Amino acid sequence: MRLLLRWLINALTLLFVSFLFPSIQIAGIGAALITALALGLVNALIWPVLLLVTLPINVLTLGLFTLVINGLLFWFVSSFVPGFQVGGFWSAFWGALVFSIISWLASALIPDRD
Repeated sequence: MRLLLRWLINALTLLFVSFLFPSIQIAGIGAALITALALGLVNALIWPVLLLVTLPINVLTLGLFTLVINGLLFWFVSSFVPGFQVGGFWSAFWGALVFSIISWLASALIPDRD
């Protein structure tokens, strides 16, 4: 149940980000749900590998390059999810940053099972 609630929160956060940034477009709630699922899978499977590969750059930038990786993955997901479009890198960068902060805050409000 908690996983489904987080998925819904991420989809709603994506819709909010699309209203906040005009260069990020989502066709509807269905596209938002598919995009949230794709972002979750990409962040679970590809993000750790990219973080490991770019570890020297992350050390040199004191972890700020992680924000670039998040933006690139956000942009990457828009390339294969129908109904989700991002205008460019900077839109993806700021959209991913706002998406991460809002979804993290909203997910923190979900109570634990214990």
